[in-house]
Amino acid sequence: MRSEEELRASHVSGSPSSGPVVLVDYDPEWPRLFEREAERIRAALGERALQIEHTGSTSIPGLAAKPIIDIVLAVADSADEEAYVPPLEAAGYVLRVREPDWFEHRLLKGADPAANVHVFSTGCVEIERMLLFRDRLRANDAERELYEEAKRELARREWKFVQHYADAKSEVVEVIIERARTP
Repeated sequence: MRSEEELRASHVSGSPSSGPVVLVDYDPEWPRLFEREAERIRAALGERALQIEHTGSTSIPGLAAKPIIDIVLAVADSADEEAYVPPLEAAGYVLRVREPDWFEHRLLKGADPAANVHVFSTGCVEIERMLLFRDRLRANDAERELYEEAKRELARREWKFVQHYADAKSEVVEVIIERARTP
Protein backbone atom coordinates (compact mmCIF):
# COMPACT_ATOMS: atom_id res chain seq x y z
CA MET A 1 0.00 0.00 0.00
CA ARG A 2 1.37 3.40 -0.94
CA SER A 3 2.29 5.80 1.81
CA GLU A 4 0.64 9.17 2.22
CA GLU A 5 3.92 10.81 1.17
CA GLU A 6 4.03 8.77 -2.05
CA LEU A 7 0.42 9.63 -2.86
CA ARG A 8 0.95 13.33 -2.22
CA ALA A 9 4.18 13.36 -4.24
CA SER A 10 2.42 11.95 -7.32
CA HIS A 11 -0.40 14.53 -7.21
CA VAL A 12 0.09 17.44 -9.58
CA SER A 13 -3.07 19.25 -8.52
CA GLY A 14 -5.44 18.70 -5.67
CA SER A 15 -4.83 16.11 -3.01
CA PRO A 16 -5.41 12.37 -2.95
CA SER A 17 -9.10 11.46 -2.77
CA SER A 18 -10.36 10.66 0.67
CA GLY A 19 -13.66 9.67 2.21
CA PRO A 20 -15.79 6.55 2.12
CA VAL A 21 -15.79 4.20 -0.85
CA VAL A 22 -19.31 4.13 -2.26
CA LEU A 23 -20.23 1.33 -4.65
CA VAL A 24 -23.43 1.44 -6.67
CA ASP A 25 -25.14 -1.24 -8.72
CA TYR A 26 -24.19 -1.47 -12.38
CA ASP A 27 -25.71 1.29 -14.48
CA PRO A 28 -26.43 0.42 -18.14
CA GLU A 29 -25.75 4.10 -18.97
CA TRP A 30 -22.01 3.69 -18.22
CA PRO A 31 -21.06 2.45 -21.73
CA ARG A 32 -22.86 5.43 -23.28
CA LEU A 33 -21.07 7.80 -20.91
CA PHE A 34 -17.76 6.20 -21.86
CA GLU A 35 -18.52 6.69 -25.57
CA ARG A 36 -19.31 10.34 -24.93
CA GLU A 37 -15.97 10.78 -23.14
CA ALA A 38 -14.12 8.85 -25.85
CA GLU A 39 -15.56 11.24 -28.45
CA ARG A 40 -14.47 14.22 -26.34
CA ILE A 41 -10.93 12.80 -26.14
CA ARG A 42 -10.83 12.05 -29.89
CA ALA A 43 -12.04 15.57 -30.67
CA ALA A 44 -9.33 17.05 -28.43
CA LEU A 45 -6.44 14.85 -29.59
CA GLY A 46 -7.30 13.60 -33.06
CA GLU A 47 -4.70 11.09 -34.27
CA ARG A 48 -2.66 11.52 -31.08
CA ALA A 49 -5.25 9.32 -29.33
CA LEU A 50 -3.86 5.95 -30.42
CA GLN A 51 -6.14 3.79 -28.29
CA ILE A 52 -9.12 4.59 -26.06
CA GLU A 53 -10.62 1.82 -23.93
CA HIS A 54 -13.35 1.62 -21.31
CA THR A 55 -11.78 -0.12 -18.31
CA GLY A 56 -12.44 -0.45 -14.61
CA SER A 57 -15.59 -1.73 -13.01
CA THR A 58 -17.97 0.51 -14.96
CA SER A 59 -16.88 -1.40 -18.09
CA ILE A 60 -18.11 -4.76 -16.71
CA PRO A 61 -21.85 -5.38 -17.19
CA GLY A 62 -23.45 -6.46 -13.92
CA LEU A 63 -20.58 -5.37 -11.65
CA ALA A 64 -21.07 -2.87 -8.84
CA ALA A 65 -18.68 0.06 -9.05
CA LYS A 66 -17.73 3.49 -7.86
CA PRO A 67 -19.65 5.64 -10.38
CA ILE A 68 -16.48 6.89 -12.13
CA ILE A 69 -15.81 6.05 -15.78
CA ASP A 70 -12.27 4.68 -16.10
CA ILE A 71 -10.64 5.21 -19.47
CA VAL A 72 -7.29 4.03 -20.78
CA LEU A 73 -5.75 6.39 -23.30
CA ALA A 74 -2.64 5.36 -25.22
CA VAL A 75 -0.51 8.11 -26.74
CA ALA A 76 2.87 7.95 -28.48
CA ASP A 77 4.76 9.00 -25.33
CA SER A 78 2.91 9.59 -22.06
CA ALA A 79 5.97 11.43 -20.66
CA ASP A 80 5.50 14.08 -23.37
CA GLU A 81 2.70 15.90 -21.57
CA GLU A 82 2.83 18.90 -23.92
CA ALA A 83 1.56 16.64 -26.72
CA TYR A 84 -1.73 15.80 -25.02
CA VAL A 85 -2.34 17.53 -21.66
CA PRO A 86 -3.13 21.07 -22.95
CA PRO A 87 -5.77 19.87 -25.45
CA LEU A 88 -7.33 17.59 -22.83
CA GLU A 89 -7.37 20.43 -20.30
CA ALA A 90 -9.05 22.62 -22.93
CA ALA A 91 -11.68 19.84 -23.23
CA GLY A 92 -12.37 20.01 -19.48
CA TYR A 93 -10.00 17.46 -17.98
CA VAL A 94 -7.56 18.26 -15.16
CA LEU A 95 -4.12 16.64 -14.77
CA ARG A 96 -4.11 15.23 -11.25
CA VAL A 97 -1.42 12.51 -11.07
CA ARG A 98 2.03 12.08 -12.57
CA GLU A 99 3.76 8.73 -11.91
CA PRO A 100 6.99 8.59 -13.96
CA ASP A 101 8.17 5.51 -12.06
CA TRP A 102 5.04 3.51 -12.95
CA PHE A 103 4.95 3.21 -16.75
CA GLU A 104 5.03 7.04 -17.09
CA HIS A 105 1.37 6.96 -16.03
CA ARG A 106 -0.64 10.17 -15.98
CA LEU A 107 -4.16 10.57 -14.64
CA LEU A 108 -6.55 13.27 -15.74
CA LYS A 109 -9.94 13.74 -14.12
CA GLY A 110 -13.17 14.67 -15.80
CA ALA A 111 -16.19 16.01 -13.95
CA ASP A 112 -19.28 15.45 -16.11
CA PRO A 113 -19.47 12.53 -15.84
CA ALA A 114 -16.88 11.71 -13.20
CA ALA A 115 -14.05 10.11 -15.17
CA ASN A 116 -10.46 8.98 -14.70
CA VAL A 117 -8.36 9.07 -17.87
CA HIS A 118 -5.30 6.85 -17.38
CA VAL A 119 -2.64 7.79 -19.93
CA PHE A 120 0.11 5.37 -20.96
CA SER A 121 2.46 5.12 -23.92
CA THR A 122 1.24 2.88 -26.71
CA GLY A 123 2.33 -0.72 -26.23
CA CYS A 124 2.63 -0.38 -22.43
CA VAL A 125 2.22 -3.75 -20.71
CA GLU A 126 -0.12 -2.19 -18.14
CA ILE A 127 -2.68 -1.55 -20.89
CA GLU A 128 -2.56 -5.25 -21.77
CA ARG A 129 -3.04 -6.23 -18.10
CA MET A 130 -6.00 -3.89 -17.67
CA LEU A 131 -7.72 -5.20 -20.79
CA LEU A 132 -7.02 -8.82 -19.88
CA PHE A 133 -8.61 -8.24 -16.47
CA ARG A 134 -11.61 -6.43 -17.97
CA ASP A 135 -12.19 -9.10 -20.59
CA ARG A 136 -11.87 -11.92 -18.04
CA LEU A 137 -14.53 -10.34 -15.81
CA ARG A 138 -16.82 -9.74 -18.78
CA ALA A 139 -16.59 -13.41 -19.80
CA ASN A 140 -16.48 -15.22 -16.46
CA ASP A 141 -19.36 -14.92 -13.98
CA ALA A 142 -17.46 -16.66 -11.15
CA GLU A 143 -14.49 -14.28 -11.46
CA ARG A 144 -16.80 -11.26 -11.61
CA GLU A 145 -18.61 -12.45 -8.46
CA LEU A 146 -15.30 -13.07 -6.66
CA TYR A 147 -14.10 -9.59 -7.53
CA GLU A 148 -17.37 -7.93 -6.52
CA GLU A 149 -17.37 -9.77 -3.20
CA ALA A 150 -13.83 -8.54 -2.50
CA LYS A 151 -14.76 -4.98 -3.52
CA ARG A 152 -17.83 -4.91 -1.28
CA GLU A 153 -15.88 -6.28 1.70
CA LEU A 154 -13.12 -3.70 1.22
CA ALA A 155 -15.61 -0.86 0.67
CA ARG A 156 -17.07 -1.50 4.13
CA ARG A 157 -13.71 -0.57 5.69
CA GLU A 158 -12.55 2.91 6.50
CA TRP A 159 -9.72 4.19 4.28
CA LYS A 160 -7.79 7.41 4.71
CA PHE A 161 -7.36 7.57 0.94
CA VAL A 162 -9.45 5.92 -1.79
CA GLN A 163 -6.18 4.78 -3.40
CA HIS A 164 -5.61 2.52 -0.39
CA TYR A 165 -8.89 0.76 -1.22
CA ALA A 166 -7.69 0.35 -4.81
CA ASP A 167 -4.32 -0.97 -3.63
CA ALA A 168 -6.04 -3.45 -1.30
CA LYS A 169 -7.82 -5.01 -4.29
CA SER A 170 -4.47 -5.89 -5.89
CA GLU A 171 -4.30 -9.40 -4.48
CA VAL A 172 -7.60 -10.55 -5.99
CA VAL A 173 -6.84 -8.68 -9.22
CA GLU A 174 -3.53 -10.52 -9.60
CA VAL A 175 -5.20 -13.89 -8.96
CA ILE A 176 -7.78 -13.20 -11.66
CA ILE A 177 -5.17 -11.98 -14.15
CA GLU A 178 -3.03 -15.06 -13.53
CA ARG A 179 -6.02 -17.33 -14.16
CA ALA A 180 -6.83 -15.38 -17.32
CA ARG A 181 -3.29 -16.03 -18.57
CA THR A 182 -3.46 -19.76 -17.80
CA PRO A 183 -4.96 -21.77 -20.65
